[in-house]
Amino acid sequence: MADEVKKIILEIRAGTGGDEASLFAGDLARMYQKYAVRRGWRFVMVDASESGARGYKTLVAELSGAGVYGALKWESGVHRVQRVPVTERQGRIHTSTASVAVLPIVEAKAFDIKESDLEVTFSRAGGPGGQNVNKVETAVRILHKPTGVVVGSREERSQYANRERAMEVLRAKLYEAQKEQAVGSVAELRKEQIGSGERAEKIRTYNFPEDRITDHRLGKKFHNIEKLLEGAMDPIVEAFLKQ
Repeated sequence: MADEVKKIILEIRAGTGGDEASLFAGDLARMYQKYAVRRGWRFVMVDASESGARGYKTLVAELSGAGVYGALKWESGVHRVQRVPVTERQGRIHTSTASVAVLPIVEAKAFDIKESDLEVTFSRAGGPGGQNVNKVETAVRILHKPTGVVVGSREERSQYANRERAMEVLRAKLYEAQKEQAVGSVAELRKEQIGSGERAEKIRTYNFPEDRITDHRLGKKFHNIEKLLEGAMDPIVEAFLKQ
């Protein structure tokens, strides 16, 4: 399946750690975006809740290109960072987290959603995008009433385009939930895939003082965090592909 899927939804959420967690979520978002550029993939922002100049509370993006799912599916989980925040005056190391979910996009014909199950609302997108974005209600929020899943899109310039993007995200989430029905609910599915965001639940730790990245599933350590955050993810991706 990994070789066949060429479009994915990437969702990043700040976890434990306040503003530092939001900054770390922003670091991860830029890392994946720069890696996408290196691989020749398309990276399209779908929705985001910003926190400060470089941080995100949540971010949802769509990535497309050959091998995208096979390379990034291992990124799902809780990522933990240990570093001295820029706001820390006494030089103390803080531990924060951000969660990542990678979901394959499902074609509309492959997964049907009833219109009667949806509650769709529109609002002004705000932020960048010009006068059209600010004056017209182009941002879309969709509630799937049977499951309580809420998705949104605000980055496109038209209401129709945002609705299509949001529906892609919704189909991806519901399809994943259907595959894992034994979990019991979408909320539990998401927790199983990416954890609750607590520091103890982690798949990877980014230790800045020691310039060490530890992937706890592989049991391997990597170095040069700054280079990794600039999109040089190949050593970790290749390690998973070889296992």
